[in-house]
Amino acid sequence: MIQLHDKVAIITGGARGIGKVTAETFMALGAKVAIWDIDEASGRQVVSAWQAQGHTAFFQQVDTTDLESVQAAALAVVEKWDRIDILINNAGITRDASMKKMTPLQWKQVIDVNLTGVFYCTQAVSAYMVEKGYGRIINASSIVALYGNYGQSNYVATKAGVIGMTKVWARELGPKGITVNAVAPGFIQTEMIDTIPPHIIAGIHEKTPLKKLGKPEDIAHAYAFLASEQAAFITGTTLSVDGGLVA
Repeated sequence: MIQLHDKVAIITGGARGIGKVTAETFMALGAKVAIWDIDEASGRQVVSAWQAQGHTAFFQQVDTTDLESVQAAALAVVEKWDRIDILINNAGITRDASMKKMTPLQWKQVIDVNLTGVFYCTQAVSAYMVEKGYGRIINASSIVALYGNYGQSNYVATKAGVIGMTKVWARELGPKGITVNAVAPGFIQTEMIDTIPPHIIAGIHEKTPLKKLGKPEDIAHAYAFLASEQAAFITGTTLSVDGGLVA
């Protein structure tokens, strides 16, 4: 049985969607959770609710595209709980447009959050993991990194880049006792999906062997497995959680 008893986990983008459900899953498995999110109001609200239920949670307003912000937040977690065992690089955004119409700002915003932010968080947090000789780093990729998607040059580039960085970091950090893996979600029922036209969603249902969209819990459980001792000999891999869409 998967347990994360007394593990210290950082979850970026944890104020809503997959990140929020992941935090709830980890706390149910016994972890202490630090939520990093740019949305202070939502972050403080959910953490207050969790604390009232007896969970050990901590909110930090963090801009993952700002290295100093990330470094300060990582230090604060270590000062509070003495270590960081798990990093879930979950935060991400979309700014979709065809290659012809995509603006420099749309390109830069997605690269900054989805790729540079993952690099900054991993660089800052892994230093503390190296000191302890233990760590689990899980990065959010996407199945679109594996087969592409119309109108998402920026998003696909970042999610493919995350897979590449995962493989590099697995080699660099493995000798230090740290595993690094990625999860590639398929189409999951979140606020991001709400922007997709219904006829497109119907087509996704039809193409998916399981004939349904995934739930945030499906991704949270994948994160939890890769963060657990049951996955101690798994590193450098990308786990697709997509209902068989790209099987």
